[in-house]
Amino acid sequence: MTRELMIKACSFYTGHLVKTHFCTWRDVTHTNENVVLADKMNREVTCYNFRLQKYIFHHWHSYMEDQKEKLKNMVLRIQRIIYCHKLTIILTKWQNRARCKNKKKEDELILKHKLQLKNWRNRLLLKGTSAEKSNFPEQSSSEVCLVDETLEYDISQLPERAILQIFFYLSLKDVVICGQVNHAWMLMTQLSSLWNAIDFSTVKHMIPDKYIVSTLQRWRLNVLRLNFCGCLLRPKTFRSASHCWNLQELNVSDCPTFTDESMRHISEGCPGVLYLNLSNTTITNRTMRLLPRHFHNLQNLSLAYCRRFTDKGLQYLNLGNGCHKLIYLDLSGCAQISVQGFRYIANSCTGILHLTINDMPTLTDNYVKALVEKCSHITSMVFIGAPHISDCTFKALSTCKLRKIQFEGLYHLYSKIHLTIRIGDVGLKQFLDGPASVRIRELNLSNCVQLSDVSVMKLSEHCPNLNYLSLRNCEHLTAQGIAYIVNIFSLVSTDLSGTDISNEDLNILSGHKKLKELSVSACYRITDDGIQAFCKSSLILECLDVSYCSQLSDMIIKALAIYCINLTSLSIAGCPKITDSAMEMLSAKCHYLHILDISGCVLLTDQILEDLQIGCKQLRILKMQYCTNISKNAAERMPSKVQQQEYNSNDPPHWFGYDREGNPLTQPDNITSSKEHLELTVEKSTYSSEEEAA
Repeated sequence: MTRELMIKACSFYTGHLVKTHFCTWRDVTHTNENVVLADKMNREVTCYNFRLQKYIFHHWHSYMEDQKEKLKNMVLRIQRIIYCHKLTIILTKWQNRARCKNKKKEDELILKHKLQLKNWRNRLLLKGTSAEKSNFPEQSSSEVCLVDETLEYDISQLPERAILQIFFYLSLKDVVICGQVNHAWMLMTQLSSLWNAIDFSTVKHMIPDKYIVSTLQRWRLNVLRLNFCGCLLRPKTFRSASHCWNLQELNVSDCPTFTDESMRHISEGCPGVLYLNLSNTTITNRTMRLLPRHFHNLQNLSLAYCRRFTDKGLQYLNLGNGCHKLIYLDLSGCAQISVQGFRYIANSCTGILHLTINDMPTLTDNYVKALVEKCSHITSMVFIGAPHISDCTFKALSTCKLRKIQFEGLYHLYSKIHLTIRIGDVGLKQFLDGPASVRIRELNLSNCVQLSDVSVMKLSEHCPNLNYLSLRNCEHLTAQGIAYIVNIFSLVSTDLSGTDISNEDLNILSGHKKLKELSVSACYRITDDGIQAFCKSSLILECLDVSYCSQLSDMIIKALAIYCINLTSLSIAGCPKITDSAMEMLSAKCHYLHILDISGCVLLTDQILEDLQIGCKQLRILKMQYCTNISKNAAERMPSKVQQQEYNSNDPPHWFGYDREGNPLTQPDNITSSKEHLELTVEKSTYSSEEEAA
């Protein structure tokens, strides 16, 4: 064997061996790859199936959750519907029962009203019959016996405490007259405790100065209160008051003869004065210098319409011990005071609680700011007749502890009459946002024509203790504002006169169950239906003013007689449709009536005065202006039954809108122009007087 063959044989053997092993390796390798690929494929398929199941399950879960939520909401809706249906059934039954109860109560009131009215008329018939029988001689003799028996009783037999209580109700004039009856009565009028308070104002034109001097000298240790209001006395007569060492209250207002010299004598002899009224006198800075030197405990001071003292006089209040205990101050009409004067007051009287500054045409925001800087304890402030007050004043007052604030706008005469009040919703909001709003009990917003329902909403939110609210002539008040008034639960009195409210608004207002006083004077959209609806829900109503609502008739009086028998004050002035039959019902039912104004009720006759005397025995004030069918003789008999009376039988003025028979005037344009002319004349004279005073 050759070498080449050996190499060739080895190569062939090696190649065959390699080929055999390579094929085997290749087969083995190929088999492993298929297994791996198959395994991978299986895992991919499993993973894909899992993800697909997960995706499907997620959507299914979301769908089921939505279905559960929908089912839950549906169940809740069904339950709510069932609950609302049950409530509707319950409320319907309650409403029907309440209506039946109210209807039954209303029927009972009407029946009771008819029975009482029938008894009233029977009583009048019996009284008329007894009056006829009294004309017989035997009846008159029995009456004489009764009179004699009455005269035999002697008041001096009563205990001293009862006698004092009787004489306390008499004026000084009546006490003097009683002392002249007999010796026993003279001794009773000389009880020392009866002369604690002496009022010379009621007899200022009857008792001479000598009697006043002797009276004060005799009872000088007992006198605690002296009233010389309006007395025309000689200056030296006032010196007699200096003997009253225990004097605490002194009123010398409207005394033209009271001078600084008179004040000097009083200040030297009466250091314990707490209340001092010097309004409308001729005092100057000399008197202002005496106050802090002698009256160290002075608490109440009135300097209203005293125009001869200046800012320098107010600076004296800080001299010596000063007037640091002053809690009430009245500076009305003192237009001579400047901003500096108010700064002096703030420095001297930091404890002031009540401040009155009416009729101050020069008063501006700076005056109030200067005062409030140091007098932060003010709880009551009144500035009626201050046309230049704006929202800035209310922002300054928001830091005080105000409980009562009262202000009104003025009409001033320029080319035409227009309002100068500048208080708006913004200023009132700034004031109510302060801490003082919680303590406010009385708020007068009369003639603030810029105010709207927004201000009333703020009042209902920030004034939980408000008792008295006046929105007179606030022409932007709507039904929404009335709804806010109903939410002021503490309110007992409101004045909506001159507003644009209607019967629907009164129906809303009837939801307030605590209102005792309501004034809707000159509200021309109100009719009998509105007043009747309000009266049915206001059984505790005590005061009602529906004057100058000429569309009202007897129906409102009937409603008052049925539902509001506790009425104490009623004004139906300018209501020409009221007749005697309505006033008969009022007299028969409203026995607590104290004040009645029937001015302009031209259909009323003398009969109503007889009814009032029998039924309204507590009547104290009666106004009968422009009552053309009431005779003078009948009116002259009433003063013995009432304390104050106003009467004339003239024709109603043109601005009333009707004639002496109650018929509407045929020329409304002339009526309006005459009314505007009347207002123009009044405001012009008022403004002129203010200019002269300033």
